[in-house]
Amino acid sequence: MVIEHVQPEIDGGYFPIKRIIGEKVKVTADIFADGHDQIRAALLFRKQGKEKWQFSPMSFVGNDRWSGEFTVEEIGIYEYTIEGWVDHLMTWLKDIQKRFQAQEKIKVDILSGIPLLERLTQQITLKGEKYISQLISRLKEEEHPEKLMAILQDKLLIVIIEENPLKNHKTRYPKELKVIVDRKKALFSAWYELFPRSCSPEINQQGTFLDCEKILPDIANLGFDILYFPPIHPIGMTHRKGKNNAITTQKGDPGSPWAIGDETGGHMAIHPQLGSLNDLHRLIKKAKEYGIEIALDLAFQCSRDHPYIKTHPEWFRWRADGTIQYAENPPKKYEDIVPFDFETGHWQELWQELKKITLYWVEQGIKIFRVDNPHTKPFLFWEWLIGQVKEKYPEVIFLSESFTRPKVMYRLAKIGFTQSYNYFTWRNTKYELTEYLNELTNTGVREYFRPNFWPNTPDILSEYLQLGGQSAFFIRFILAATLSSNYGIYGPPYERFINQAVSGKEEYLNSEKYEIKQWENKDIKESTRDFISRINQIRRENPALQMTNNLKFYHVDNDNLLYFGKFSEDLSDIILIVINLDPHYIQSGWVQVPLSEMGIKPDQPFLAQDLLGGDQYIWQGEYNYVELNPNILPAHILKIKKKLKKETDFDYFI
Repeated sequence: MVIEHVQPEIDGGYFPIKRIIGEKVKVTADIFADGHDQIRAALLFRKQGKEKWQFSPMSFVGNDRWSGEFTVEEIGIYEYTIEGWVDHLMTWLKDIQKRFQAQEKIKVDILSGIPLLERLTQQITLKGEKYISQLISRLKEEEHPEKLMAILQDKLLIVIIEENPLKNHKTRYPKELKVIVDRKKALFSAWYELFPRSCSPEINQQGTFLDCEKILPDIANLGFDILYFPPIHPIGMTHRKGKNNAITTQKGDPGSPWAIGDETGGHMAIHPQLGSLNDLHRLIKKAKEYGIEIALDLAFQCSRDHPYIKTHPEWFRWRADGTIQYAENPPKKYEDIVPFDFETGHWQELWQELKKITLYWVEQGIKIFRVDNPHTKPFLFWEWLIGQVKEKYPEVIFLSESFTRPKVMYRLAKIGFTQSYNYFTWRNTKYELTEYLNELTNTGVREYFRPNFWPNTPDILSEYLQLGGQSAFFIRFILAATLSSNYGIYGPPYERFINQAVSGKEEYLNSEKYEIKQWENKDIKESTRDFISRINQIRRENPALQMTNNLKFYHVDNDNLLYFGKFSEDLSDIILIVINLDPHYIQSGWVQVPLSEMGIKPDQPFLAQDLLGGDQYIWQGEYNYVELNPNILPAHILKIKKKLKKETDFDYFI
């Protein structure tokens, strides 16, 4: 037997694929043998650590390609491989049938196969054994060809043979491939980022965790299920950055939260003005009551005042003049931040300490981390750290904040990151979006890379948002929330349509990274919050939008319109989405409805219900007209309902 070209298999099986609880793992392979014998194949799978394999039969697809699937039911790691064998018993039956159809004598050939049937009796139930023994006796006694064939074509015989295969010349694929199985939130989540120090209702007052509790109802009403905080640790004073990243500070400048550590503590301490560890515990508990998880930033870097610099100077890089090397990516400089030296001879102690930091916060109740700049640390470190953490806490989610080269981003996903930042922020045109999304969802990347789409971050205010006005914010929000099942926004500026940037850069002017903001709800239109809330509600109510890899683009005769669909596997939830990518002008066009994919006949009317705008349209036929004004609603999110009866009342559509 030959078993080759197994898919999915990442880099020869070195890396695992990813799934969530309840998802199917569909496996295909080329399986064949010499000659004309019938062959069979099965998918073998088990939860890692269990001795016994479970079997799922594979089906012949064509051209020596076979397909099978199994469902993962627990968080953790599963293993799978393939087994194939020559089915002499089925080969015998097929050959006799061919001889009979060619009007050849078959009695001798039937007798030649009886030893195979006798072998079969050794591995079936007593009831089945009795049936096969009686069948053997009849075959020996009967002489008439038609009656012999009738005996061999008995349906019960075929069922017994298929369910109890005689595995001759059995071959197993030499690799045991792996699946990392995560909880559902790894695939479906909505992130809201804010700085807790800006949560105070009092002017010029540092916010606290207790202040954050008061805004939980707003976050919940918006429909977000993850509230993400930038670093919550003490902030260093030496070379602290001032407003707009100034290298000198003014009195009261709070500094960047990413410059971690001062005399009060480091990565396992909380900024004293944010509150106590008990306050954080209380916030985590309160957030859960609203269906929200708190996510923290995992930033492995230090301020110049971090205790580690005194207690472990060997973990840092020192220059020839005796000064410590601060972080920089020329021409960018981060004078307030000192990176760890992962090439230190004391790397083992460093790794253990960083693991200790991570597990400390997990044990405080944090099960989701956004990891800052992981591409500037060794791949082997992350592979080790994530593996160590998930071995004890498999429910932990790691989001890779890595805007870097594609192969580096993909490598980070392969070695264990649950979700990943990506290039969505800079993909604006129809061509750019379709090309990039097809790469993420229709290539091998889909097996291990889970994108998380962010229209903005504290570091990035895209040119599209700077120039597109309020409509641009709505357009990018819909794109992020519907193209990807995971998405997030840096919330307060996004809700307020803040688009003022540093001249010539994609950076916020007066960035919150360097100052405490006073965000007031009166700056947000209720219609804006209703819009965000409605999008998140649509996502929660429609399973088709809770996946990413079911995305498929369709034809519309206008390059300013992006048109795509997401269907549940059983077609119980069919969503078609049309978005105007032009934030300034009305755009229209004819969309081509994939009737055959939806199981709708060309002459069959169907209901297209706009979940966003509330309108309902009875469509019929392949082409239908759409027109979208970006200043009213820039998109249709259409739920397709098939008509069951002749009446035209909408109640008859499901």
